[in-house]
Amino acid sequence: MDAVNHQFRLAARPVGLPKPSDWSFTEEPVGQPGEGEVLVKVQYVEMDPAMRGWMSDARSYIPPVGIGEVMRALAGGEVIVSNHPDLAVGDHVTGLLGVQEYAVAHGAGLIKVDTELAPLPVYLGTLGMPGMTAYFGLLDIGKPQAGETVVVSGAGGAVGGVVGQIARLKGCHVVGIAGGPEKCRYVIEDLGCAAAIDYKACNVAEALAEHCPKGIDVYFDNVGGEILDAALAHLTRYARVIICGAISQYNATGPMSGPANYLSLLVNHASMTGFVVTDYLDRYPEGAAEMAGWLAAGKLVSREDIAEGLESFPQTLLRLFSGENTGKLVLKL
Repeated sequence: MDAVNHQFRLAARPVGLPKPSDWSFTEEPVGQPGEGEVLVKVQYVEMDPAMRGWMSDARSYIPPVGIGEVMRALAGGEVIVSNHPDLAVGDHVTGLLGVQEYAVAHGAGLIKVDTELAPLPVYLGTLGMPGMTAYFGLLDIGKPQAGETVVVSGAGGAVGGVVGQIARLKGCHVVGIAGGPEKCRYVIEDLGCAAAIDYKACNVAEALAEHCPKGIDVYFDNVGGEILDAALAHLTRYARVIICGAISQYNATGPMSGPANYLSLLVNHASMTGFVVTDYLDRYPEGAAEMAGWLAAGKLVSREDIAEGLESFPQTLLRLFSGENTGKLVLKL
């Protein structure tokens, strides 16, 4: 193939928010797949807050992206050349394909998806990693029971939006925390939460006391910082706190802000558990099957916020950290 592959590579480790000089936009001939590999024409790239952590060389659950390497990203696309027995030309797949137009990947590391059942971007959101994060984090760690109060931060985002809906389906009183009146409207009217707290316009601790008069039984945290502290101050006895992310801290240039109210865990015999969704890879089919059923039945809303153009990747990624996106932010190539 004579086509050219355009890519974004990490040029420097960001300090604070990633800036244009942290990237290099490169091109090279399209690679050819070897034994067991396929060539994928990438169509959509998932924008995820975890990408900011992958740019750092701090110790984490996964090695950092190396300087000069194609930026790591989950993406979806169409197989155009296949040397893998289970994948044919024309199949659609998702996997760690990177921020580039074409990707060579081993077929064993890809997930084949049916775009007749749902559009490809949905497999990068509700039926992909964000949806599985919400499903297993809430149900396996949070274990919500009907009648309990569940609070989720980042409630208008890809993970938080699904968390709130699953909690509602389980019969819980759900309170979402989001930024701005439009997102709060979306959290209540579209996602079905009982209440929404606009952290940009009110005192979160006071609003939690108002909307959770009996306390918080399950708190699903996507943001960390002051909002985590406010939630810890309102826990019930035996409450469960799920640490999924801390987007408020990812671009900090000073020490990370930890929870000052952590003694609430002791007083309330509560638990706080961190997790990474890859811990549940072997159970993905279980979660995907139930989530697909809810989607088909109209019990679950899937929203994708789609930006366009590979060249816009650096600016599109920053939308995650300014809170501009609603639902799953995806870049269409």
